[in-house]
Amino acid sequence: MQDDLDPKSTEANLPLGSEDTKTAEELTTAYERLRSELAKVIVGQDEVVQQLLIALFANGHCILEGVPGLAKTLMISSLARCLALSFNRIQFTPDLMPSDITGTEVIQEDKATGSRNFKFLPGPVFANVILADEINRTPPKTQAALLESMQERHVTVGGDRHDLPLPFFVLATQNPIEQEGTYPLPEAQQDRFMFKILIRYPSYEEEYSVAERTTAMAAPQIDKVLSGEDVLRFQQLVRRVPAAPDVIRHALDLVRASRPDEPGSSDFIKEMLSWGAGPRAVQSLILAGKVRALLEGRHHLAVEDIRNLAHPILRHRIVTNFSAEAQGYSPERIIDKLLTSVPPFKTDLDDDGQISKVLSS
Repeated sequence: MQDDLDPKSTEANLPLGSEDTKTAEELTTAYERLRSELAKVIVGQDEVVQQLLIALFANGHCILEGVPGLAKTLMISSLARCLALSFNRIQFTPDLMPSDITGTEVIQEDKATGSRNFKFLPGPVFANVILADEINRTPPKTQAALLESMQERHVTVGGDRHDLPLPFFVLATQNPIEQEGTYPLPEAQQDRFMFKILIRYPSYEEEYSVAERTTAMAAPQIDKVLSGEDVLRFQQLVRRVPAAPDVIRHALDLVRASRPDEPGSSDFIKEMLSWGAGPRAVQSLILAGKVRALLEGRHHLAVEDIRNLAHPILRHRIVTNFSAEAQGYSPERIIDKLLTSVPPFKTDLDDDGQISKVLSS
């Protein structure tokens, strides 16, 4: 059996063709237009917006975490307005039932014949963009109703499978404070999200601009930038971006180094973590890294793309233990140490257009 990472046995290293190069330029243009439209209503938060759009083009889902009033919901609804896609908001509450999300079957009578049949009534999950607002305020049974839809892009009700519209993008919000009456997301569900994005307080000037804008009469008009067909086309392009075996191995090394029971993992990881990241983290690093490469004007994945996105991809996939909490080590600090323990290298193109590796000093 050939090695899946052998460049001779895979098309992963083939450079983009002229048509794909043109599509890559369209993606970059669309990205800048989306940022410009969102800037009409969102002040600052450039990194958050960038990560949201990377997840969109990588066909991933996001958790947005921040205290109340940081425009989490506004950011998501504004992004939906920029896209010619259907949008539904689901407010998660303790009494929300799974059928309130996926839909349910009802008995319908045919007045002509008198016969009765079951008819499926789709729930709010049947939209392209889903805002799962305050997802940690509903019990695990209802949270799990999103699992199948997020991973498989369909739901099963009454033994029948119902496909969801594509593209399908779930954006969940949660509040890190006021934890009374909340149900922390299980690790299995958190792993379905490509990114966990932390929204922080704005700077003084940004907060002044927010106050000025939101207390004035003018209401900005957001224009639509992309259709569903455009988003699907860009998502397909991302998968064709070449990734050298050494770059894939770097993502793999980084994720495996986060596992305390992995042979060769550092003493620090063994001391601070109960669990490390799983295989989905590797997939997310590669796919999101490919989007970042395109947005940076490169047509190949580089190690710098992997390392740049390590925090939002790994922070919700590593589980700290009591030792870490006692010593004040947050997931952010642990990921910083992890990046230090797995040394980077740079990738470049040689004279033949092939990706070569250059070790960093």
